Amino acid sequence: MKLLKKFIAVLALVPAVAFAAEATFPLDAAPDRTKDLAALQNGAKLFVNYCLNCHSASAMRYNRLRDIGLTDEQIKNNLLFTSEKVGDLMTVSMPAKDAKTWFGAVPPDLSVIARAKASSEGSGADWLYTYLRTFYKDDTRPTGWNNLVFPNVGMPHVMWEVQGVRAAKFVEEKDPHDASKVIHKFAGFEQVKPGTMSSLDFDNATADLVSYLNWMGEPAQNSRKRLGVVVLLFLSFFLLLAWRLNASYWKDVR
Repeated sequence: MKLLKKFIAVLALVPAVAFAAEATFPLDAAPDRTKDLAALQNGAKLFVNYCLNCHSASAMRYNRLRDIGLTDEQIKNNLLFTSEKVGDLMTVSMPAKDAKTWFGAVPPDLSVIARAKASSEGSGADWLYTYLRTFYKDDTRPTGWNNLVFPNVGMPHVMWEVQGVRAAKFVEEKDPHDASKVIHKFAGFEQVKPGTMSSLDFDNATADLVSYLNWMGEPAQNSRKRLGVVVLLFLSFFLLLAWRLNASYWKDVR
């Protein structure tokens, strides 16, 4: 009986421990541009240039980019740089063994990353949008970079040239749960070196990239939503028709 009580007590603590472990940096709301073809096309270009070198998208084919308004010729001339064909999957040639050696872990496949990162803190797009914009210089890390959303991440800041180099400022505060401990609270960024883009332009570019990643997770999502509206309208009309037919039938019976 005592063992059972202890087991129940441990289970009661699990949600609190899990919540504490999942506490993250506050997420910014990502602009939704999944219906903007120009934004998706720019996002696809950024994805190929900055992400596809290490990350694959093995559930996505290049020719699916026709759905965002690109022709096979545009895909071939602007998004294929080696021997890939328009019908090929978006994979990388880097061996997993080398990736693990260089980054400490194999870079994850990004096919459904926008869906995988969704949580109670925000959508997967919110997570990605905040993550890509919160890299800062940290010479204590092997890559020279760190991140506020994903502390001690093995991924370097691949877009540092366009965003520039930033340092994170932290202030020391007492832990509200333990006065003997000191926590470091984020207090803002300091621009050490300017990038090729302004802060606003970089945020816009990141929003395009995240919208593309969101679209790639479910290319048919906009069609699904439109079809859902049509189905609900049809069911509403059918319900009205069935209601009137039912009233007409029982009128004669009474």
